Amino acid sequence: MIENPSAAPFPTTCWGRVLEAGDPAAPESRAALEGLCRDYWYPLYAFVRRKGHDPETAQDLVQGLFASLLERDDLRRLDPGRGRFRSFLMACCTHYIARHRERERAARRGGGRVAIPIDAMAAESRFGGEAGHDLTPERLFERRWALTLLDRVLDGLDDEMARSGKRRLYERLRPALAGDEGGATYQAIADELGLTVGAVKMASHRLRARYRERLREEIARTVADPSEIDDEIRALLAVLGD
Repeated sequence: MIENPSAAPFPTTCWGRVLEAGDPAAPESRAALEGLCRDYWYPLYAFVRRKGHDPETAQDLVQGLFASLLERDDLRRLDPGRGRFRSFLMACCTHYIARHRERERAARRGGGRVAIPIDAMAAESRFGGEAGHDLTPERLFERRWALTLLDRVLDGLDDEMARSGKRRLYERLRPALAGDEGGATYQAIADELGLTVGAVKMASHRLRARYRERLREEIARTVADPSEIDDEIRALLAVLGD
C-alpha cells in the first residue's frame, strides 16, 4: 500500500524565495531566481499574449519584466504583508507593458541583463492550445498559475512515490488525481497487481490524502500567512471551474 508519510512543517514560503532572489549576496539567490522564473514565466507569457502582443514581443516583455524587477531591487524591497506575490507580479507586468518602448526591447537583446530561460516554441505551442479564448488576460494568468501549481504538486508526488517502491500501484491510481475519471477500476487494478480490491481502495484513499497535504504545502509557499491557505485553495478551485 501507499503509505502516508508523517506530516512535515510547511516549507519556506514563496515570499522567502522572492526576497532571496532579489538579493545577489544571498547564497541561494540564483537558484531562487530560477525557481521563480520557472514557476511564473509561462503564466506571464500567456497574460501578455492574451493582451494582444505577438510571440516575440511577449518574450521580450517577460524577459524585461524580470530584469527590471532585479535591476531596481523591487524584489528585495517587497513586503509580504501587502498581498500575494502573483497579484504583485501581474500588476507589475501591467505597468511594465504600459511603459514599454521599442528601444527598451532592443536594449534587452544586448548584454548586461539577466537572461530568463524561455522556450519560445514550447510557450507558443502551449498558448495555441489554451482553452477558453474568451478568458481575460487576468483570468488566463490566474488559470495558468493554478495549473502550474497543480503540476508541481503532481511532480513532487511522482518523486515521492518513486522512492516509496510503490510505483506501479501509484501509476494506476495517478490518473484520477489528474482529473481523469475514465481510468482503470479498482477491480482491474487489483487483478493486475495481485491485490485485493480493499487494498487498492485504501491505497487510493491514502494517496488522495497525501495529494491534499502536498497541495496545502505548495499553497503555503505562496502566501505570507498560513491562515490564507484555505482561501487560496478556494480561489484555485474557482479559477479552474471557469
